[in-house]
Amino acid sequence: MLDGAARAHREHLVPIPGARRAFMAKDGPREGHVALVVGGGSGHEPCFLGYTGRGMASAVAVGNVFSSPPPDPILRAARAASGGAGVLFIYGNYAGDTMNFEMAAELAGEEGIAVRTVVTTDDVASSPLEDRDGRRGVAGNVFVFKVAGAACDLGWSLDACEQAARRANARTTTMGVALEPCSMPQSRRFNFAIGPDEMEVGVGIHGEPGVSRETMRPADAVVDTIMDRILAELPKESGGRVAVLVNSFGATPLMELYVLYRRVEQRLQARGLSVARNWIGHYCTSLDMAGASVSVLHLDDELLRLLDHPCDTPFFRVGGAV
Repeated sequence: MLDGAARAHREHLVPIPGARRAFMAKDGPREGHVALVVGGGSGHEPCFLGYTGRGMASAVAVGNVFSSPPPDPILRAARAASGGAGVLFIYGNYAGDTMNFEMAAELAGEEGIAVRTVVTTDDVASSPLEDRDGRRGVAGNVFVFKVAGAACDLGWSLDACEQAARRANARTTTMGVALEPCSMPQSRRFNFAIGPDEMEVGVGIHGEPGVSRETMRPADAVVDTIMDRILAELPKESGGRVAVLVNSFGATPLMELYVLYRRVEQRLQARGLSVARNWIGHYCTSLDMAGASVSVLHLDDELLRLLDHPCDTPFFRVGGAV
């Protein structure tokens, strides 16, 4: 898979010597710029390697299916991408990722590379708001990568890049629903069993069961279930702007995602929120799972500018990257 990705995206990605599981952006490293290093397990394509390129991630480390990359390729990614201004690690809130990225950060520090870390925690279903730090990082990763990558590309300091990423993460909420589970390639077994007329609410991106199992309902009712949770965490006053990501878990086609987006926008407009930017498609998948997630980023002026900053990666492009 990685060999094919390297061949398919050679205009954006360069394999890092000595690391079979790490790639860097073709134009890196950039002297005097903070480097953004992301990573996680495979099975979520185009996340994570699909977001490596000018204006987003400087380098990426890739693990086995639904498994964290080991510390070595993470460290090699940090070394290769470092331009002398420090390295920012961003990854989802999972035990294996946390352990391995922390080990890599410690090793990089011993080599004189300053590393900061932001862990994404956007999944509203995985933990209550008062335990925000315990939440999983899911498709909202994409917003955090985009914001942080823009800050790095603009030449911001390591402190400023870290704070921009933290603000994007704190203002991003995601919830997903699955109609069918995914099956692991090595076992070809489903991660959980579900009836033909049931749906799993609050499902994760590694085939984790959701927080509740409910009778399947029409698309608008499914979106209402998601949006009720997301809107409960947005400011109550009318007005404001948001960015929306409607993400397929792998087997849900664009046709159905548009149906979901229609209702998402209706609910936001009813709350007095305008959709300033939207993305609909496959962004953070879970192999062949049938289902989708909705991510909402509550924007401020700076976050919107960072979202609009040009980037050029295999699967995320904004404007004309220079």
